[in-house]
Amino acid sequence: MLSSHQASTVQTRDHTAADSHDNIQVRGARENNLKGVSLDIPKRRLTVFTGVSGSGKSSLVFDTIAAESRRLIDETYTAFIQAFMPSLSRPDVDALRNLSAAIIVDQERMGANARSTVGTATDAHTMLRIIFSRVAEPHVGSASAFSFNMAEGMCPDCEGLGKATDIDVDEVVDRELSLNEGAIKAPGYAVDSWPWQIVAGSGLFDPDAKLKDYTEQQWADLLHKPATKLKYASNNFTYEGLLVRVRRSVLGKDRESMQPAARAFADRAIRLAPCPACDGTRLNEAARSARIDGRNIADCSAMQVNDLADFVRGIDDPRIGPVLEGLRSTLDSLVEIGLGYLSLNRESSTLSGGEAQRVKMVRHLNSSLTDVTYVFDEPTAGLHPHDIQRMNRLLLALCDKGNTVLVVEHKPETIAIADHVVDLGPGAGTAGGQVCYSGHLTGLRASGTLTGRYLDHRVRLRESFREPAGRLPIRNATLHNLRDVSVDIPLGVLTVVTGVAGSGKSSLIHGHVAGGDGVVVADQSPIRGSRRSNPATYTGVLDPIRTAFAKANGVKAGLFSANSEGACPACKGIGLIYTDLAMMAEVASVCETCEGKRFTPEVLTYRLRGKNISEVLEMPISEARDFFPTGQAGTILDRLVAVGLGYLGLGQPLTTLSGGERQRLKLAINMAKNGTTYVLDEPTTGLHLADVDQLLALLDRLVDGGNSVIVIEHHQAVMAHADWIIDLGPGAGHDGGQVVFSGTPADLVANGTSLTAIHLRDYVNRP
Repeated sequence: MLSSHQASTVQTRDHTAADSHDNIQVRGARENNLKGVSLDIPKRRLTVFTGVSGSGKSSLVFDTIAAESRRLIDETYTAFIQAFMPSLSRPDVDALRNLSAAIIVDQERMGANARSTVGTATDAHTMLRIIFSRVAEPHVGSASAFSFNMAEGMCPDCEGLGKATDIDVDEVVDRELSLNEGAIKAPGYAVDSWPWQIVAGSGLFDPDAKLKDYTEQQWADLLHKPATKLKYASNNFTYEGLLVRVRRSVLGKDRESMQPAARAFADRAIRLAPCPACDGTRLNEAARSARIDGRNIADCSAMQVNDLADFVRGIDDPRIGPVLEGLRSTLDSLVEIGLGYLSLNRESSTLSGGEAQRVKMVRHLNSSLTDVTYVFDEPTAGLHPHDIQRMNRLLLALCDKGNTVLVVEHKPETIAIADHVVDLGPGAGTAGGQVCYSGHLTGLRASGTLTGRYLDHRVRLRESFREPAGRLPIRNATLHNLRDVSVDIPLGVLTVVTGVAGSGKSSLIHGHVAGGDGVVVADQSPIRGSRRSNPATYTGVLDPIRTAFAKANGVKAGLFSANSEGACPACKGIGLIYTDLAMMAEVASVCETCEGKRFTPEVLTYRLRGKNISEVLEMPISEARDFFPTGQAGTILDRLVAVGLGYLGLGQPLTTLSGGERQRLKLAINMAKNGTTYVLDEPTTGLHLADVDQLLALLDRLVDGGNSVIVIEHHQAVMAHADWIIDLGPGAGHDGGQVVFSGTPADLVANGTSLTAIHLRDYVNRP
């Protein structure tokens, strides 16, 4: 069914479609796996790009259309300015016509800058500073006097970071032991070592007494006593408290210069604590003293955005009318976009990919720019079905201002509001890269494509539910916004944890389940590794492949490692040459010596069933599985295909993987462990509707193999397939943090009143 928005816009917009200037014209796009794609995309409309993972959606939208728009804009600058900008190559396409300036709103994390917060990223904090500089009493100065990033406003002790480096005492000593029993855990203090003898022979302590039995003075002397001259065994020496010495030896040294044991100790012992001078507010005393209606700017920054919006609405001063209006609009936009549970002092680096994308979106909602091309990458990621409706309204609002909105998306709720749909496929990787359908939603349903067939597909509630093999009790959980939560998580079944974004799902599971014995967490966080890391090296499948090549050719296995003696000496096995151009961005170019093949010419002469090692690493995982059907390699490749990664290149750099792909890769390498509790965080991210069925089959396989599976998820198909649902809410932030339902999906549909219950009921009952 067309939405009312579509029904009105389709009729009024179609008569202009014949004008070629009203379409972005793509001709002969061959970027990545695209096979000479040519199509017209209507401008000033909402176009959704669909297709299975790896079908070419991102290659078309981001790597071709958006990339060329960015490149053409860069070319308008002078050669002098361009010299300080990254060099962008032209996408592999015959022609692109009628492009407008592209703004990419993706899910990339917002960096690790500790000075960047939700408030600074949206300019809300800037407007709040102006308001406090004009209205707050006592008057302490201009807006910069309220900035933690400027000398006038920052706390002098922590320099505006709000945190101070501290030492975890329990990583330095074991209170249950005596000095003679080795109570000092810091490196270099082994029993009978000279540093240990200074402490034990200081006369300040009984070496046989447990540290927990020390008097208050002894505890202070052990940890905090300043350098003091003492005498031990006729020797004069200087005694100082353990923390005094550790701070100097650990905090005062560059980590890279430390010995491995000292570095490991530093990683364990150093922690960041709120700055005691400013109590973590980042601001100096003067900035904290100015108040509006009893609240200082730090109080306002710590409030939930929806509460701050109410507070700001209560400020009425004609001197700052425009600023007040701007701040109210920004805060209301954050609430409307489903981020009302955040606070302005939340560090940008702690936001999820979906949250980061929505924060970036706020900057554009009130922009005066029109006729811009906005490009979104799965804007519904991390959103509850209730919040997807809000996101849809915002996408349509951007479009109705005269902008072109291009959205890569899998959720049927967002596909349903599109003016135009482009479906790519039919498969992934080499089996994709073609336009399977381009047109209106009604035509997609009748097209017979995989997306068209699955648009109205529904996963039904289980007819019978697996019985739990036990319970994992959580008692009185209070992490973040959890309100003294006590709940039993059933084991040996598929449990889905639901609730709106910010309701406390991650706090409950990651804070109280992850880290336990036998718990495997497969999340979407980045995978540590170098430029040469890829699925083959990360999963260990390269080892049996190298062994097979070595055995077939009678040579050493090390020759077939791009990290070893078989690597191309020019690029050191990366296949690319990275050139550091000082102030400019680093530029990568294909290695001319090996032509990107990564190995020496000698290694490439060795073959296994007609293929050399470089050709094998270029294979999609599904093709490699057919090439290595048995043995250890076949087992690992089977798991990768089972988690839906068959389209990835075996040698594809891990740095190119999305969050969902990273999560499925982590899951694949842990699938062999039975009797395990698996924790998955939104595993449907990036999955096509058809791939969700494959994921459900995989989850069943894990449970039926004797494992417990706990999934944090918003997708109704996963909820419907669950044995047990734990629903948190009822809202987000301080409006959430409670278990509002715990039981079977059937009970939730029949009797639930939460937002999750409403949307799941609509999903399973929809004809």
